Amino acid sequence: MASQGQRWLVLVYRVPSEPTRLRAAVWRRIKGLGAIYLQNSVAAFPRTVAAERALRVLRKEIIDMGGTAQLLGSEVLAGESDVAAAFNAARDDEYEEIIDRCKDFLEQVEKEYRADHFTYAELEENDEDLTKLKNWFAKVRKRDLLSASGRAEVEAALKRCEQVLEEYAARVYLEEGETR
Repeated sequence: MASQGQRWLVLVYRVPSEPTRLRAAVWRRIKGLGAIYLQNSVAAFPRTVAAERALRVLRKEIIDMGGTAQLLGSEVLAGESDVAAAFNAARDDEYEEIIDRCKDFLEQVEKEYRADHFTYAELEENDEDLTKLKNWFAKVRKRDLLSASGRAEVEAALKRCEQVLEEYAARVYLEEGETR
């Protein structure tokens, strides 16, 4: 019996080799769901109602493109810690990407300071960039079903970005002759 008892969905599929865009499309969808590959054409995701629904749809699409696919519900009898670690590593990789983009965001705001560029247009652009980062984090957090370790660092990085943007906004208001 699995030590943690996590139930998994396993999609085993084969896609026609040509055109290659079909394989690429399936790969993107699987990655977008947050599933991990156990080996070529074998993807796993912790079992949830939403994941099952999405993988059933993907299975149908694979069959419609002339491939084969089976969707299994399972538990890991041996090696569950390896599967969970791979799943968490995938989330941590995504979290690390977000942290890198947060650093880029902070550098962009710093560049505005160095250029003495305090306009509503720049404020709006930076606000949109931060919103995109928050939305990306929300997507990753939603599929972080096993609580990967990188989540707290992203939350701290986003909080720092919010603080810096608030400080920048205050400077824009000051430069534009407005008060809060």
